[in-house]
Amino acid sequence: MTGSVLPVLGYILKGFPRISESFISNEILQLEARGFSIHIFSLRRPRECFTHHSVQRIQAPVDYLPETLLAPLPRLIHHNALLAAGRPQVYARTLGTVARGFRRTRKWATFEHLLQAGYLVQHLLPESGVTHLHAHFAHSPTSVAMFAAMLSGLPFSFSAHAKDIYTLNPEQIREKVALSRFVVTCTEYNKQHLLRITANRSTPIHRIYHGIDLALFSGSENIKNPSPPFRVLTVARLVPKKGLPTVLRAMRQLKDWGMGVSHTVIGDGEGRDKMMSLARRLGLGEVTEWLGTLPHHQVLAHYRRADLFVLGCEITPDGDRDGMPNVLVEAMAMGVPVVATRVSAIPELVTDGETGLLVPAGESEPMARAMHRMLTDTNLRGRIVSAAKQRVTEKFDNRRLIRQLARVFESAVVSGKNDRNRKGAKGRE
Repeated sequence: MTGSVLPVLGYILKGFPRISESFISNEILQLEARGFSIHIFSLRRPRECFTHHSVQRIQAPVDYLPETLLAPLPRLIHHNALLAAGRPQVYARTLGTVARGFRRTRKWATFEHLLQAGYLVQHLLPESGVTHLHAHFAHSPTSVAMFAAMLSGLPFSFSAHAKDIYTLNPEQIREKVALSRFVVTCTEYNKQHLLRITANRSTPIHRIYHGIDLALFSGSENIKNPSPPFRVLTVARLVPKKGLPTVLRAMRQLKDWGMGVSHTVIGDGEGRDKMMSLARRLGLGEVTEWLGTLPHHQVLAHYRRADLFVLGCEITPDGDRDGMPNVLVEAMAMGVPVVATRVSAIPELVTDGETGLLVPAGESEPMARAMHRMLTDTNLRGRIVSAAKQRVTEKFDNRRLIRQLARVFESAVVSGKNDRNRKGAKGRE
């Protein structure tokens, strides 16, 4: 913002840092590079004992909120009591919103989010200089941000992604959208979903793709024509919506057709043991490598060796689904052709037959045929790899995309200042 001071953004996150959420740490790093000051408030401590190198360059201070109620309950109650005593009417109005939320969901976590918000406002915000709150994910972090905004008078916004909007009570989403300054979501598919369920045109909903660091994910300009044994790569959390069973069954079919293949799986999750057991039952034990969660520099090495990247995303019975998996963007930038499913926003990135191959979710035989075709059709492979790199370069460069997000924040700051000035003038009348 020319001639203006950029705001201090309070980022409310479910956990920080997280290997699987590098798009958030990259966003923070890019905003800092554009002059924003950021203060991170995390609901949980890190799950992994290592981070991506980019996280180490983030300057933002991090405060961790109490993540359980048992031991820190006296501390939470103390700060909420102080806040309620100092702003009784504001606290009462917020408590009314909390009560409505509890009646809707019957989840005690709603009250936990209020206590965390009160702790944040009373204990952490006063010394932070934060002028705008922004949460990532529409569930718990946005609940804390919404209550903190109500208690503090600060504006808030949030980024919506995937599970958080497709498994959340629609009434909760409508309330959060209506009370927020703006909403950001990472795909057009998500944006249209939010517009349908909210029917709210007064709160702006911005579609801004995550994007990737094209300097980091930069593959060879030479398109390689692979030969057996073909190296297939999957990078994913081992959870149902990633559709790994479909990929494993497709690998079995490739072997049945006499193809020499190996499969490297990078990622972890609650489904790890189940997936490994399935691979053994399918007779893939000797050709499947399970590497767990890895930092970027090690994942890059596997992209460079891979002949094909495969992901079997699907919609689970509870509605959970991916938005647009960043790993597909990364693979395409690295010159690795992709086979994926027609789920959610994946077709916004992968155009079937042009920038990759798409197959129906949950169907292993069409996936196996697409994998076979991509590995053996040299002309198709060459066209797709070139077109995929061009698509990523034009549409998913995070330096360009972060400028869009920065402009949204800058506009919100002007709007927020005007609102506060109006309130101040009204109070002086």
